[in-house]
Amino acid sequence: MRTPDISIAPEDPRQADVRQLIDLSDAHMQALYPPDSNHLVPVETLADADTVFLVARRDGEVLGSIAFRLIAPGHAEMKRMFVRADARGHGLGRRLLGVLEDAARSREITRISLETGIRQPEAVGLYRAAGYRECPPFADYAPDPLSLFMTKRL
Repeated sequence: MRTPDISIAPEDPRQADVRQLIDLSDAHMQALYPPDSNHLVPVETLADADTVFLVARRDGEVLGSIAFRLIAPGHAEMKRMFVRADARGHGLGRRLLGVLEDAARSREITRISLETGIRQPEAVGLYRAAGYRECPPFADYAPDPLSLFMTKRL
């Protein structure tokens, strides 16, 4: 039996099924980090014109998401990278990251930065494997012992 293909495309984060995924992501992050170390962007911000929100679906079912928001000319911040637990381990995170970078390049973004937590070794490993390197805090972030800041030139 053939597994249905996974599509990754821009979508509105305010859709009910996408909000459920974002709620799962929030719960996951809240279990790992105290409130002061959680930098979760609200759904309304993810729907702004300066943000691209991508959703991975298989046969219509939401599996994961990733977004970027413009923070300066040519510089975007990655937000909301999340893959449902039952969809992990098959390279979907890597695919989401690749589609995000392609979307950024098409909008003349030359650098993507991100903040992630030190209690997410799989995410940190994915970002390092994709060429992201540690950097100082950027934009409005302050140093946080539970945060890791990374950036990549596209």
